[in-house]
Amino acid sequence: MRIANLSGRAVLLGATKALDIAVASEGAFGPDSQSVWDSWSAFIAWAMPIEVDSNPAAEGYSQSDLAAPVARPSQIFAVGLNYADHASEADMVLPENPLVFTKFPSSLTGPNATVTLSSDHVDWEAELVVVIGNGGRNIPKSDGWSAVAGLTVGQDLSDRTVQSWGAPAAQFALGKSFAGYSPTGPAVVTTDEIGATGHLNSLDITCSVVDPEGGEPRILQNGNTRDLIFSVPDLVARLSAVVELRPGDLIFTGTPSGVGMGHKPPQFLKVGQRLTTTIEGVGTITQTLKA
Repeated sequence: MRIANLSGRAVLLGATKALDIAVASEGAFGPDSQSVWDSWSAFIAWAMPIEVDSNPAAEGYSQSDLAAPVARPSQIFAVGLNYADHASEADMVLPENPLVFTKFPSSLTGPNATVTLSSDHVDWEAELVVVIGNGGRNIPKSDGWSAVAGLTVGQDLSDRTVQSWGAPAAQFALGKSFAGYSPTGPAVVTTDEIGATGHLNSLDITCSVVDPEGGEPRILQNGNTRDLIFSVPDLVARLSAVVELRPGDLIFTGTPSGVGMGHKPPQFLKVGQRLTTTIEGVGTITQTLKA
């Protein structure tokens, strides 16, 4: 099942059509997507039997009308250095516990957005993003996946100049929370759909860029979520041991190697480039960068 935000309304996405959740459920859920996460168990029971493309109320839609699938999460967590190869390129030791910071919800944007660069030192970080369904506190690692509504694609765009404002301590939250610096989408894909392929814990994650003058995409990152130091169930357990995870919360799980800061010399995003991030079984998002 794929749950999306189409022009501000919660929808189920099929192969070619979208079904308005509020209309189809006669007001039981929606139109705001938060009602879906707040009533996750009931929503799943209602939505699972639905075949979107054959539903008479479903309609065609444009990809350009898709917005951030979780529009107003109460909390956004992000995890740094969660791939060993990324920790190595950052010249950092592997963490014994997750390095957790926040991204502010005002930085969210949709899967096909134009993003304004805040400086000449903005970096890319392709990430698998977890959406919480059944939250709570002290969730055991063995129940970690049961707390997850689904997965989506994210970019943790990072202004490395602002990130270093507080040196030697890093200003992660500010450097990563400019407008549009948390693009997500195109939909939240439920774990049962991804797990049906047998790859829930092993998803390819890639990031590429096309320069303003065109040409072939250049691969920037090419990793796999099996290399996460702290897995999704582990992150759910460790976070919920401290804070209450709430329906609709997002967890940016970290990025593999290949970020611009790790190049010698460092490379950063440029005006006019198109940045594309793809996660196997979850989807693709593309950002166009402007001054």
